[in-house]
Parts: sequence; structure tokens; C-alpha cells
Amino acid sequence: MAAEGAGPTTRRVLVLNGPNLNLLGRRDPATYGAKTLADVESELIALGRELEVEVECRQSNHEGVLVDWVQHAQDTFDGIVINPGALAHYSIALRDAVEAIVVPCVEVHISNVHARERFRHVSVTAPVMQGYICGCGTAGYGLALRAVLARLDG
Repeated sequence: MAAEGAGPTTRRVLVLNGPNLNLLGRRDPATYGAKTLADVESELIALGRELEVEVECRQSNHEGVLVDWVQHAQDTFDGIVINPGALAHYSIALRDAVEAIVVPCVEVHISNVHARERFRHVSVTAPVMQGYICGCGTAGYGLALRAVLARLDG
């Protein structure tokens, strides 16, 4: 919170990317596009400045690290955009971490998971999210950021 008389508090949104998203731009460009994760992060940070929100981006290939970041976000961020990657399909630990916090979380997937292999059609994390975006390419991240902000604005 801002000190009294100090003006509005800057809102902060954490953007988390799960396993293999560090390979964007190299891994299956026909499915995931040519942009690198650094490109996506730069665009989100710029959009955040435009929307007057601080955006912090992180990526890990490790489930427990993502769980820790979600838990700590409760005290330091106003919302989360998360692309859990394949963890969306089986990580009950990540699901439970999101369910345990009160900041809005929006799940994003670059590809249309429903047009892919059957095992990708179910997200165990989606039911505890406040929003879900898939199939919009990397533009989905900007949509997810806007969705988090809309949740914060009521």
C-alpha cells in the first residue's frame, strides 16, 4: 500500500511461464510462432507501462519453483498471468497453489490446445483461474494481462 498522501500504489502483475517456454522461437514455430520468450516479455513490459502496471516475468522448467512463485505472489503482486505449459494437464500442486491465493490469475496458452492431442484438452489448473485464454498466439499474453487488470478493476 502507498503511504498516506503518497498517491496511488503501482499495481504489479507477475507473468509466469512453465516448462519449455524458454524454447519459444526454436520449438515448433508452426505451433508456437517465431517470437522468443524475451520478445514476449519485452512486449508485455511495454504494454504494462502503457497500462500503468508493473510487469515482472519469470520462467522455470521446475514445478516446485512455479508453486513457490505463486505462493509468494500473494504478498507482492496484484495478479498473475500464467502459462503453465504441460503442467496445466497434470499439476495438482500448481492448481492447489493458485486456488490457495486470492489474487486473480489468468491462464494463457499460445496454441489452441483443443485442436491438438487429446491429452491437452483438459487443464487441471483452469478451474481455479479467473480466466483462460488459448489459441491466440503470443498475443494471448496481452489479453491475459488486460483480463487480470479488468478483474482488479471489478
